[in-house]
Amino acid sequence: MTVIRHPFITEKATIQMGTENKLQFLVDVNATKEQIKKEIERLYDVTVISVRTMMTTKGRKKAIVTLSPEDSAEEIASRLGIF
Repeated sequence: MTVIRHPFITEKATIQMGTENKLQFLVDVNATKEQIKKEIERLYDVTVISVRTMMTTKGRKKAIVTLSPEDSAEEIASRLGIF
């Protein structure tokens, strides 16, 4: 099962990236917070502090991932081609 579908980029997500060191992703609806955390840490070689999840209005699941202060959400976004 692929846990992470793709990054979720909105104006709010971009602001959170710079001010709160958070990234947003659309994830598999059956994925647990622990699975999301492990997948993000494995894919991007970062330390995840917390994962918040929510269901969107279109029946998709979104995860807001907070990275440790030693890791940069903006750097990860740059690697993903978002910035």
